[in-house]
Amino acid sequence: MISSFTTFFEKFPFLVSIAPYLALAVAIICLVVFAIFANIITKHLIVGAIRKIIIKSSSSRDDILAKRRVFNRLSHLAPALVIYTFGPQFLDGYPVIVSAITTFSLIYLTVICVLFMDSLMSAGEEIYRTYKISKTFPIKSFIQVAKLILYFLGFIAVLSLIMGESPLTFFAGFGALTAVLMLVFKDPILGFVAGIQLSANKMVAVGDWIEMPRYGVDGDVIEIALTTVKIRNFDKTITTIPTQSMINDSFKNWRGMQETGGRRIKRSVFIDVSSIKFCDADMIERFSKIHFIADYIAKKDKELAEFNTEAGADTTSLVNGRRMTNVGTFRAYTEAYLRAHPKISEDLTLLVRQLQPTEHGLPIEIYVFTNITDWLEYEAIMADIFDHILASAREFDLSIYQNPTGSDFSKLTQ
Repeated sequence: MISSFTTFFEKFPFLVSIAPYLALAVAIICLVVFAIFANIITKHLIVGAIRKIIIKSSSSRDDILAKRRVFNRLSHLAPALVIYTFGPQFLDGYPVIVSAITTFSLIYLTVICVLFMDSLMSAGEEIYRTYKISKTFPIKSFIQVAKLILYFLGFIAVLSLIMGESPLTFFAGFGALTAVLMLVFKDPILGFVAGIQLSANKMVAVGDWIEMPRYGVDGDVIEIALTTVKIRNFDKTITTIPTQSMINDSFKNWRGMQETGGRRIKRSVFIDVSSIKFCDADMIERFSKIHFIADYIAKKDKELAEFNTEAGADTTSLVNGRRMTNVGTFRAYTEAYLRAHPKISEDLTLLVRQLQPTEHGLPIEIYVFTNITDWLEYEAIMADIFDHILASAREFDLSIYQNPTGSDFSKLTQ
């Protein structure tokens, strides 16, 4: 090509002295124009056509390839291939320049391939996140490791092209630096191993609600990466912790609660011990009119009367034989109320029990599960239940214990 241009310029006497240089310049310009033309055709025609097909497609997943500009990066291969293929023909007679341009085009091809694979893996990871399995088996850490390996191999390839040495030579040299590399990449290696353990053992997944008091974590996992795990706390702050700490330290995962479909309520009402007493006839008659325990009162009263008759108990004294108490009846009422509540699970544990008395009174613990797990609904249901229980205690002549307040002391002074 250059010889043809040189012959052409030598036809003009005033260009004979600079004909070789003009021929070289024109050859380079032609090569560059050819490369630009190839890039325009690839980017605007081929990539444009692919983009239109993606837009018309009914699937939204292939839109991710366009968003990540995967095909745009691939289009840059065209000018590099043109320079690599036609460079020796356009610049024949200049072996040094041909060698330099060939090396440059190979380096450019390597960089473009690395960037293309990087964007392709990012798009693949984003597409994978659209499937349900990504919640239990995230692959972000594996993608990051693959990218590290990709960039490392790309660096070796570029270095071997610049130095003119075989890549195997550099790999042999890096073998002697294994200890240094292990030290430099300690965190990525530990994070990668931890990520495998987390995924294989299904310890945590994106979307799980976890608690980790050591790091002040209480929220939803939003990302599991190679070296870090990101959690959005309920106060909307973001906490980033090392992936390895999820293996070394303990944490609470609320996934089981979400999968079960029930959320536990475990709270006590403290009864003033001085208000506990046996039920007399008037109280039993009053309690028998309460809808939830009418059958219980009738059955229990009959059972105790038969027992006391057989035992020959003197019923003129309340402590003789067996009798109902207002706190026992209150427990029965609370259990019946909870069993009839539409938001309390019938399949999970439902328990109303009496705990050991303390200086704050007698604890009556409610241990049940709601049939929903949403936080806002759960709090509303729990508040509604305890509003009712606290207000109902008075109907059983029971007093809820609380520490004396200013109003209590003011009554004493009066």
